[in-house]
Amino acid sequence: MKLLKSGMIVLGSVGMLFLGAFSSSNQAASSNSSSVALASEIDAKTELSGEKASQSKQNQKKGGQVVEAGAYHLELVPEKGEKGTHLDLYLQRGDNHEAIPNAKVTAQIQSPDGTQKNLNFKYDPSGKHYTTLLPGKAPGQYQMKVTADVKGEKVNGRFSFKQ
Repeated sequence: MKLLKSGMIVLGSVGMLFLGAFSSSNQAASSNSSSVALASEIDAKTELSGEKASQSKQNQKKGGQVVEAGAYHLELVPEKGEKGTHLDLYLQRGDNHEAIPNAKVTAQIQSPDGTQKNLNFKYDPSGKHYTTLLPGKAPGQYQMKVTADVKGEKVNGRFSFKQ
């Protein structure tokens, strides 16, 4: 009789262990699937907000080369003209790309033949950007270093363009 009682206790304990093990794995699987669903939902929302931010930045982009320098956004748009290359430089601050109208902007340009020129940009309030003319029409690759002095803070950017 003692043997039968001991066997029942052992069998009951083993049964409880199995029930506990299966019950925990179902909860873990359920918890895992909930976590996966939640993570997928968060990823989808992040992707959408990322797309909106990307679209917003594309709307603010002018179609030129972009350099991000700390909190500053510099964008160069070179356009060939009759007397040379017209250079438009958009100097902006922050995520909303707020134009900076009161900076001193200069450029050092190296022509394809190796000669260097220094140019000063002037602010165009109607276009909210800086502009200058690079005289000459020598074909080839130009290298350009832009330096902007924004209230004593130096902002640098490097660009290249073909003419």
